[in-house]
Amino acid sequence: MLTGVSLVIGYALLGAGWLIWKTSGPLQAEARRLAKPLTLGLLAAIGAVSIYTPFLSTKYYETWFTSPGIGALAVMPVMVAAIGVLLYRRIGRGRDFLPFTLTLSLFGLSLLGLAISMWPDVIPSRLSIWDAAAPKSSQIFMLVGACILVPLILAYTSWAYWVFRGKVAEEGYH
Repeated sequence: MLTGVSLVIGYALLGAGWLIWKTSGPLQAEARRLAKPLTLGLLAAIGAVSIYTPFLSTKYYETWFTSPGIGALAVMPVMVAAIGVLLYRRIGRGRDFLPFTLTLSLFGLSLLGLAISMWPDVIPSRLSIWDAAAPKSSQIFMLVGACILVPLILAYTSWAYWVFRGKVAEEGYH
């Protein structure tokens, strides 16, 4: 439940950040108004999930509070707090793309914290990344496919961002 509510708050903040970046006028003002409490809500949710996580499993507790895990995870709250403060301050002023990108940064840090907590398990206490790995021939096949498709996806995404650059006026992109 906590993770689900946290995601709803996070996605709402991502949407508000996108609207701040891509719109102007009353819609942008409304997105700015909503983004501040959503930022506080997301930071509170990240904090609540972070407080709860080490008590889900003995392995998580040991990862969080023994070396070397404590060293890797000690910087996470500082980084989340710094980005959160910067996000809160930049919602009302500054470059309009910052609320969106800073919210993405909070999502990225949350995923990194989860990965550090779970490493090397894919399914906690049941399946490690090494047990779940595909055969070498399958991995090579996927690597070749990724080397072909990832540049195409990045090129298309860059082109789409270029086409839809700038702010949306009341008449739209037409």
